[in-house]
Amino acid sequence: VQLQASGGGLVQTGGSLRLSCAASGRTGSSYVLAWFRQAPGKEREFVAAISWRSSMTDYADSVKGRFSISRDNAKITVYLQMNSLKPEDTAVYYCAARTALSIVVTSQGYRYWGQGTLVTVSS
Repeated sequence: VQLQASGGGLVQTGGSLRLSCAASGRTGSSYVLAWFRQAPGKEREFVAAISWRSSMTDYADSVKGRFSISRDNAKITVYLQMNSLKPEDTAVYYCAARTALSIVVTSQGYRYWGQGTLVTVSS
């Protein structure tokens, strides 16, 4: 499975960005696509995930109500709509995939990773 993330950039506090992650290769129908992020000097953390078959989603508490994950079946692409952005959302955002039905929130649970895309929120 190959993952291609895009959509990062510089935005002011309170602004919005939408990240995209296009999946290709042997994705099958039973997999989970997730977003993680890593700020400078911090560990990689879970942001959001969606199960492709069930459409179930999960979010980190820090982004609930502000971020929304969605998918486009035809394009095999997952999106992360980020609203009301805060400086603490500044990080490199990574797309990840696991070939399973259930969502997990640890990075060790994901085998496939895309390159990161930088999101910078200015105060």
